[in-house]
Amino acid sequence: MVKKSKDNKPITVNEDVEFSLDRADGDDLNALERARKADERAKGSE
Repeated sequence: MVKKSKDNKPITVNEDVEFSLDRADGDDLNALERARKADERAKGSE
């Protein structure tokens, strides 16, 4: 049974996931680039 919050959203636990460029597909590479750009924007707004 998945625990739910007061607004009925599932409560999750952060998990470390291993990432390998050797096994990355196009979607993984796009996500990596989006994350890099988001990090740069976040650094710029500090």
